[in-house]
Amino acid sequence: MAFPVDLRSCQVLGLAGTAFLALGGETAGALPVRDLLAPASVRAALGLVGVYFGVVLLIAAWVLLGRLVRGPQPPGPRALLLVLAVWAAPLLLAPPLFSRDVYSYLAQGAMVDSHMDVYADGPDRLGGPLAEEVAPMWRHTGAPYGPAFLALASALSALTHGELPAGLLGMRLIALLGVALMAMALPRLARLSGADPAAALWLGALNPLVLLHLVAGAHNDALMLGLLGLGLVAAGRRPAVGAVLVTLAALVKAPAALGLLAVVALRVRSGRPPLPAVLTTAVAAAATTVAATAVAGTGYGWIGALDTPVSSHNWALTSLLGRATGALLTRLGSGLAPLAVPAWHLFGLAATAVAVLLIWVRLRPRPVYALGLSLLTVAVFGPAIRPWYVLWGLFLVAAAAPSTSVRHRVAALAGVLALAVLPSGGPADLGQLVLAVSGGVLGVVVLWQARQAAQAPAPVPGGAA
Repeated sequence: MAFPVDLRSCQVLGLAGTAFLALGGETAGALPVRDLLAPASVRAALGLVGVYFGVVLLIAAWVLLGRLVRGPQPPGPRALLLVLAVWAAPLLLAPPLFSRDVYSYLAQGAMVDSHMDVYADGPDRLGGPLAEEVAPMWRHTGAPYGPAFLALASALSALTHGELPAGLLGMRLIALLGVALMAMALPRLARLSGADPAAALWLGALNPLVLLHLVAGAHNDALMLGLLGLGLVAAGRRPAVGAVLVTLAALVKAPAALGLLAVVALRVRSGRPPLPAVLTTAVAAAATTVAATAVAGTGYGWIGALDTPVSSHNWALTSLLGRATGALLTRLGSGLAPLAVPAWHLFGLAATAVAVLLIWVRLRPRPVYALGLSLLTVAVFGPAIRPWYVLWGLFLVAAAAPSTSVRHRVAALAGVLALAVLPSGGPADLGQLVLAVSGGVLGVVVLWQARQAAQAPAPVPGGAA
């Protein structure tokens, strides 16, 4: 007998998952420095177990919801948007989870508000409480973000006067705005691509990575993707507006600039000659860049900041291969060992360029899908990777995937990556890994017991005592 599934049970199970995430995050999240507990404390341990228990519940709710979406009577986009709102609600006032990047955003906004060069200096130049909240490895590093995001961060800093709780809430609201824009764009992009809008929402907006990292982590990738999605929707009928929105997305984070290829392709597909489509898109992008940079007052240092160094312990594919090659060369006594990581990064960039070119040659008639695969390629072969980087491409693949099997593979990747980062955003020791696994196993046991109870036969009335 199948495990009974309905929309209400999925909604409640996912809500329980995000509620445990929020509660566990109160002691195990990426807390302000003054609130940090020792990793070995009982409260921190219970919080870590609770977070991973919640993550497993959320993944289970999402998987079960996917069964409904693929079923004979799937929920419509409005019903799925309500589920998204319910699941996200407990995370609204939760502490930051899975990353300390939001503190960097606040410090960089305060720097711009104080007329400091945010691209030449790191948050250490700002000093004070905000700089102390930034992860030590990034305190001396310039901002890798574009002027559109830094203008928002600066405005938030001026509005909150540098107060940490208000700033954290403001950044989360900006991230929620980005997720809302993503949810608005997904059904429209799906129809544009001949895909199922409900399936697009399920994979592109309700998947655990969105809730864990864009909502709970308050990452600016949410705003980038929201603007990118709206720009692609607009590109068909209002190409100039589409180019402006996609450019603004790139001025939040640079990878979105690839979306301009899709804007041109969508214009050509609608009957516009290629050369005028390229020229008008380029003019709109250039004008938007100049205007946004002038409004932000940051200058053009953001162009040089695109090569911001990555963590030496980053687990991107090219970084892993570079470190392995460097270690081998060191053992062999070669003086080329220091060049191993840069060489692999250069190879990754070249491989990305070739792969993106091949994707567009083959999938030019399907620009949204081509863009999604291109952004996935950038994330996988780039010099740095985090679980939420996969959302760059997953968001668009969700809207334009040509088959259910593609969605299944991407969904499996999202489910695995949802378990890949500790709620504190820091590196894991053995004790923390044991606690995280314990929380996940507890979640699996509870779900199994619930399944067994649902499948147990009902007692026969009037049976023997």
